[in-house]
Amino acid sequence: MPRVQLPAVTPKRRAWNTGRLVGQKRPLLLKQVRAVRARLELAGNLRDLALFNVAIDSRLRGCDLVALKITDIIRDSRVRERVSVVQNETKKPVQFELA
Repeated sequence: MPRVQLPAVTPKRRAWNTGRLVGQKRPLLLKQVRAVRARLELAGNLRDLALFNVAIDSRLRGCDLVALKITDIIRDSRVRERVSVVQNETKKPVQFELA
């Protein structure tokens, strides 16, 4: 049975990140943080505002933020002052205070 040599396949689309900055980004400035908070408050988007505030206070990665549960933040119908979370990637505990 003879072997058939197929032609090489070249991609027809460019990669989605061609020409974009990849890797770690610079941290947000205080002015930018205030602007994001103001826009979320004006839009009435309380869930995203709370998630953004926890992200700023804790400096957790996105995968750790979305893994948070209500029981991690609230105990006995009160918001905890100090929260401890184990990071997914490093398996190290992180403690932070909620303002």
